[in-house]
Amino acid sequence: MIFNDTTLKTPCYICEEKLLKNNLELLDYVQKQSGAKIILALKGFAMWSTFPLVKQYLKGCTASGLHEALLAREEFAKDDKTKEVHTYSPAFKDEDIDEIARVSDHIVFNSPSQLFKYCNRVKSINPDISLSLRINPEVSSSPKDIYNPCGIYSRLGTTLANFDEGVLEHIDGLNFHALCEQNVDALEEVLVSFEDKFSKYFKGLKYINFGGGHHITKKGYDVEKLICIIKEFKARYDVEVYLEPGEAIGWETGVLVSTVLDIVHNGIDIAILDTSAEAHMPDTLAMPYRADVRGSGEAGEKKYNYRLGGNTCLAGDIMGDYSFDEPLKLGDRIIFEDQIHYTFVKNTTFNGIKLPSLAILKEDNTLHVVKEFGYEEYKSRLS
Repeated sequence: MIFNDTTLKTPCYICEEKLLKNNLELLDYVQKQSGAKIILALKGFAMWSTFPLVKQYLKGCTASGLHEALLAREEFAKDDKTKEVHTYSPAFKDEDIDEIARVSDHIVFNSPSQLFKYCNRVKSINPDISLSLRINPEVSSSPKDIYNPCGIYSRLGTTLANFDEGVLEHIDGLNFHALCEQNVDALEEVLVSFEDKFSKYFKGLKYINFGGGHHITKKGYDVEKLICIIKEFKARYDVEVYLEPGEAIGWETGVLVSTVLDIVHNGIDIAILDTSAEAHMPDTLAMPYRADVRGSGEAGEKKYNYRLGGNTCLAGDIMGDYSFDEPLKLGDRIIFEDQIHYTFVKNTTFNGIKLPSLAILKEDNTLHVVKEFGYEEYKSRLS
């Protein structure tokens, strides 16, 4: 097995090209059957070494600020006018907005005040740019408050009470983002509120962006129902529809491979790994959730039980308790499943710990390590 190859330096994220392609083909099916455009949300998946494959299927990228917009333009949309760069931020800065306007095809403003402040300026720089306003439909069934963009006191998007009809002469579209790892029934609920509150403003708009959080590539997602909803919405309002998933692109496309460095005992056997939940799998602590480990079971399910811990000084740098058929030994590989989305885009060099390498397992089963990290990545962030 390639993941257990002793020449592989760990920790290492490995994206499997075949699995990524499967996701992209499903997303492309949604595009072709519904007429929607699907763009990649870089906040969830930004492994740009895969973009030559990704851009064969998706229509562009959505960025959350200047640096993501630059990456989208340079690595996804360079010299290709058919690919789009959409840029949104809760608030843009004067020092960034001019360059954002130059590299973006669409700018999404979070509030009427931001739109009024910058609309003429960005149009003077890029006359062809499209402008949009993010809406808060004030309905969401997001499973965790930390990921709920429509929760109480949310700063994300404009509510109906704060909507200014003066924006209509400047905008080409409206955006909403209300979902997090959810099925199409959650989208239906959001659309009811969104249309009830804002459909009176749709006339003359070119597009509506349904945002991200659509778990399209997860087993059991009702793809056909999504297609139906999009087609009906487009027919009702005669607008283009965008979706901008991030997690759905990278969902179950690869792993984080680590190595057992030591095993200690303190009431339970504890395996210390050369990776970190805090630095390399941050959502396992923020969500929180228990990452699956290949070949393991729940604590007590198999004969040998271990707590898996990270190699930082944070006491809570713990992946969880797992059981195995055989006892772990030094040098064993521990493979954390589904670690390609929302991992390396959020990882850190906390404690000076080495960032995991990035690799692609090609369809011909050859492994290409595309990036390795070392001391300079840690030092260059400090001064």
